[in-house]
Amino acid sequence: MAKSSVLLDWCNVRLGSDHNWWVDEVSDPVRWDVDGLSIVDPRQMAHLIEHVEPLRDYGFDQEMMEAAFIPFRIEKEVPKKLVRLKRVKDSFFESEEKLFGLPDILDEENGPYADLLDHLTRCRVKMLNDLFAFESKLTVDELEDELRENQNADYAEGKALHAHNELIAILDFMPAGYEMEEGEETPRKGKAKAEDDIDDADLPQLDESEEEQLKNDQTLAWEEDKEKEEDPVPKPAASKETEVEEDWSEDEEEAEEEEEDDEDSEDDEGGGGKKAAKKSPPSPPRRPRGKR
Repeated sequence: MAKSSVLLDWCNVRLGSDHNWWVDEVSDPVRWDVDGLSIVDPRQMAHLIEHVEPLRDYGFDQEMMEAAFIPFRIEKEVPKKLVRLKRVKDSFFESEEKLFGLPDILDEENGPYADLLDHLTRCRVKMLNDLFAFESKLTVDELEDELRENQNADYAEGKALHAHNELIAILDFMPAGYEMEEGEETPRKGKAKAEDDIDDADLPQLDESEEEQLKNDQTLAWEEDKEKEEDPVPKPAASKETEVEEDWSEDEEEAEEEEEDDEDSEDDEGGGGKKAAKKSPPSPPRRPRGKR
């Protein structure tokens, strides 16, 4: 597929506030409108190439991606904080040089870049349907509708659509309720389970020694036991008056016991007769003791 214009030999680009590169001026202003014209930088191009690798098993065509972008390399800096890019003929997948990629959007409906968007969408849908057990097959229309809704929301906020963001939205698309495992290049097969859906079959099996060790591990106590230990119900403390009364009663009992012992000893000495002398009165009770 031929490139769009032989007159497009160079372009000046600027770094936007969103950290994306945008075209400010081109050598072919007749056919190229630079208003909102984005360009993919070398870092973003490497990111895209990495993301399309898993799609090779689902029909990804590398030549379609090569045709969708016009390659440029940095030539020099120009005034007004712009960078002049020079057009080259290198391959994005094979060249070791850091290349910018200008999307070929002269024909927005049927051009090479539009073909790439459709191709990646179909490959992504095919991969997701293969990796996930959906209740009903995911369709291209469903993916496109959701992406279009997000793009319209960004447009309403005044955000311009950058080519890199548009492509990554397709390559990273995941239906609601599904997720990518961390560190994986492809989605995890099957729907992610919620905590309440995890059954015993998903838990690791332990031998007898490990189970016994877990039973004796105090750090694994139930929450209820922990709450009881942390917040025990305090027993009502005895008042000072109650303590004094208890001590006074004990003193009285001791005095009575002493009196009974004295009477028994006197009866034994007198042969059970009348007491020889009047028993001296008991000593006054001792002073109440404090809390023991």
